[in-house]
Amino acid sequence: MKCLKINGGRKLKGSIDVHGAKNSILPVLCATVLINGKSVIHNCPTLSDVEVTVNILRYLGANVSREGNTLIVDATSISRSNILEPQMKELRSSIIFLGALASRTGQACLYLPGGCDIGLRPIDLHLKGLKALGYEVFTDGHNVCATRRDVIGKEIVLPFPSVGATENIILASVLAKGTTTIVNAAREPEIEDLADFLNKAGARIYGTSTPTITIEGVNELNGAEHTVIPDRILATTLMSACAITGGRIQLNNVCMPHIMPTLPVFDEMGCDVSYNYSSVKIKAPNRLKRVKSIETMAYPGFPTDCQAPVMSALCVADGTSIIKETIFENRFKHIEQLNLFGADISVNDRIAVVNGVNSLHSANAKCTDLRGGAAVVIAGLSAEGESTITDIQHIDRGYENIEHQLSLLNADVKRIDDEKQQIK
Repeated sequence: MKCLKINGGRKLKGSIDVHGAKNSILPVLCATVLINGKSVIHNCPTLSDVEVTVNILRYLGANVSREGNTLIVDATSISRSNILEPQMKELRSSIIFLGALASRTGQACLYLPGGCDIGLRPIDLHLKGLKALGYEVFTDGHNVCATRRDVIGKEIVLPFPSVGATENIILASVLAKGTTTIVNAAREPEIEDLADFLNKAGARIYGTSTPTITIEGVNELNGAEHTVIPDRILATTLMSACAITGGRIQLNNVCMPHIMPTLPVFDEMGCDVSYNYSSVKIKAPNRLKRVKSIETMAYPGFPTDCQAPVMSALCVADGTSIIKETIFENRFKHIEQLNLFGADISVNDRIAVVNGVNSLHSANAKCTDLRGGAAVVIAGLSAEGESTITDIQHIDRGYENIEHQLSLLNADVKRIDDEKQQIK
């Protein structure tokens, strides 16, 4: 069992490139199912979630190879229309294979997906969207299946701008007859990135940065080359790590419009932030200031994925900060772990009250989920002494060799084989 050993108290400094977006590469890889020919995808980080997605593609019959940070997917020989329980249980986003696979093969049958336990993420909006297009959809409590009949574009109104449902509907309708319109669609940058890739392959998708997306169905999609957008969540995570340590860093390969929703928070903390279109510099004060209120919202609001890392930084801010989580009802599991470091955080329903303390001490803590795990690591960077972080498989889902990235920024973080006590 591997863990992270962190000797805290070191200010982050230096410069680092931000890798490709985990929340973008996964739907792009799902979309390759629709394409006859080779898809060349650049800026693909080495993440466990990416590995699971690649294994699913190979199971379905695609040929996948990696050359550095580039994945080459040839889906010409897709032959299967089901995805097995072990693969689905590892990855929540695997549900968007439903629309792509049913569109490509005529039917799809997937075991209900797994992923981080951060609250209910019902797939009813996905299924209603596919039904509206003309797919026959049913679930038996273990599997969800869709069969393509006479699929025709329709207007689909989402009661909530669900990212996954928006992606699934796009993938299910891009080869359909007629025009599909998604009203109240998700506006996250990863949606636009997915559409950019599909449009390069011959799709006709419009309005992806607006609440109304239009998909004009086409007969086929051909091979395309695409570069995945930078990971905005990683950027905010590293900025939070810099803030808590009183550091000064530069992040390269960022898309500033994508991380703008988090910048006011760092400004309120007292950080000095400067930027151009592709890089950002952040210099933290000796003592962070409290943030009056943060409320997670759909894009372009404050991202739910950034809530935990930013909360970790606020643990040592001067004053009391209030954080309201509106997206997932069970996304405060990391708070118990942060309090092990001496943080003072209390929870009432979906509201966390973070009373800043003067400093954190070392602790033995665990990663509760992907972003909560990042928050625990950030706390360890600030804490005096050596901290041990376990269950780091959660972090590996979305951060590529996080110990290496942080070490490049002057942190003392090592991955240890806990059983053999050897540095890996």
